[in-house]
This record gives sequence, structure tokens and C-alpha cells, in this order.
Amino acid sequence: MLGDKQFGHYRVVMSDSRQALTKLISAFERHYELISQNHGGNDEFIAQANNNLEDAFLDYEESLGVEFDEYLPLEIAEEE
Repeated sequence: MLGDKQFGHYRVVMSDSRQALTKLISAFERHYELISQNHGGNDEFIAQANNNLEDAFLDYEESLGVEFDEYLPLEIAEEE
């Protein structure tokens, strides 16, 4: 299973929400890297990073709901 870690003879399985959190953190880090290197203008890589960040956020929020019946106290701003 993706996300499993081997510790000696034991295998620890990451929960879906933990994997989703890891994905979200990575998406934030990638977004920051691209933003900090951007010198203005409309960058397609930043647009893709924005989309990836939104997807990762929604995946994490959904996994928390399914696994723990909990939700984030945040919303994604919708463009007008």
C-alpha cells in the first residue's frame, strides 16, 4: 500500500487523512517555491500549483470527514 512504512518486522499503514495531509503540505511547499521565484506576470506553473493546492486541500478535508467526521474551519475562496 502506498504510504506504508516498514519498521523492522512491523508495517505501519498511514491513514488516508495522514496521506492527504502530507500531500497538502507538499502542495503548500511547491506553491511557496514557485511564488518566491516568480518575478511577476502570469505564470502557468503557478496556476497549476494553485490548482494542485486546491485539490490537495479538498482531498484532505474530505478524508477528515470520512475518517473522523471532522471538517476544516476554512473555505476556499471562489472566484467571481
